[in-house]
Amino acid sequence: MVDYYLTQFREIDVSKDFQSEMIGGKAGYLWACLFLNKNLGQETIPPAHTSAIVDEIIENGRKRGEKGRCPLMFESNGERYWGVAHGLAGIMHVLMHFDLKPDARADVKNTLKYMINNRFPSGNYPRDEEKKSDELVYWCHGAPGVALTLVKAAEVFEDKEMIKAATDTTDVVWTRGLLKKVGICHGISGNAYVFLSIYRMTGRVEYLHKAKAFACFLLDRGQKLISEGQMHGGDTPYSLFEGVGGMAYLFLDMYDPVNARFPAYEL
Repeated sequence: MVDYYLTQFREIDVSKDFQSEMIGGKAGYLWACLFLNKNLGQETIPPAHTSAIVDEIIENGRKRGEKGRCPLMFESNGERYWGVAHGLAGIMHVLMHFDLKPDARADVKNTLKYMINNRFPSGNYPRDEEKKSDELVYWCHGAPGVALTLVKAAEVFEDKEMIKAATDTTDVVWTRGLLKKVGICHGISGNAYVFLSIYRMTGRVEYLHKAKAFACFLLDRGQKLISEGQMHGGDTPYSLFEGVGGMAYLFLDMYDPVNARFPAYEL
């Protein structure tokens, strides 16, 4: 059965017409390749297959980017998003898992530095390039998703600026991240993973305590508040990304926080 489904996967046509984003585009396809290689062996999807797609994403980003400002930029449905789901943070996160050419590696690093230098004074990150709204503190849009990407950047580039920017995100997630939604995409469960990721990077126990605080809030009050209509249980209430499936995943990860990873994002 594994061979059967791998054959189906290898036959997927990732054409140049596909967008570059995580949720519905090439970056998401590349993440699936990384996942398969991690769990089934590094040559399951060989580099010869993925490198061409990586090159296409870089080329596409450069066409919309600006030298000296933001080297890489992408559009999804006409919007130049910054977040993980459809924009820069998610695409940069995936690209950092590959052996990039020196110029592409520099473009990824400088794109992340552009984001850091142009975040809101609050410490939050814009939804898109227009930078109009400082409202969203989600994995999909805002500081939480960017934080996980910056943790990966700190590992890849060993850059003190990336480490500081990653830890800086915890302030806005702590003060504004106890949301009225339960899931991991745009809810409390997902925001708890910011503290787990920063804890893994720094070893500082204060971040583990903050992750526990968010998890304990959900454990003690989540189901009750959902039943009373004070919290949103998700349009698909049992799903991983919107509903209590993500909350359950967080609870399981709290048993072994050092090895906790945001599902379907951190490898």
